Amino acid sequence: MKKDTRQKILSAASALFLKGGTNALSVRAIADGAGMSTIGIYSHFKGKQGILDALYIEGFELVEQAMKAAQGGTASERVINACERILAFSESNAAHYHLIFASNLKDYTPSDEAIEAGKKAFITLTKLTAALIKKDLLIEQKQDLAMQIWALNHGYISLNQHEISKRIEWNNWKDRALRAIQLHVNALEASYE
Repeated sequence: MKKDTRQKILSAASALFLKGGTNALSVRAIADGAGMSTIGIYSHFKGKQGILDALYIEGFELVEQAMKAAQGGTASERVINACERILAFSESNAAHYHLIFASNLKDYTPSDEAIEAGKKAFITLTKLTAALIKKDLLIEQKQDLAMQIWALNHGYISLNQHEISKRIEWNNWKDRALRAIQLHVNALEASYE
């Protein structure tokens, strides 16, 4: 029962965050959205910071799970499938995605535990992308490859979530993103042969 209540609180907070960012997240508004008292919020979380940390951690855990579930017979196919899963995640969990990738949220600084969740997800992507290259690479090189893929994926997601996507022809944005990522993956594999 406690886990259901916790999830109800996080769902209410996520919906509020999506509508109005951190400014919309008052303990009272979250309690109202979850159908409980503010005391119930404080018994599960230590206020707004605790809720944001929980959403941040949950967001990166979901991203990591999506990447770990990537399928394919080759390293290239697994990277593309991981990216496809992250693209889908960005739509189905828009509030989480915005929270974990927003660079300038007022009133929130991720805790050490939240930052560790982000690092763990990045390590998963680093392992996936490093498998593209047959020869040994330094950890910095592996991280650079992962950052290139992460940036391409995030760039398309950011454009999709931005106002510009409503002003231009933006059909099949996920297919466009995956084509660009596939081209980059192909170039990475060729450059390290």
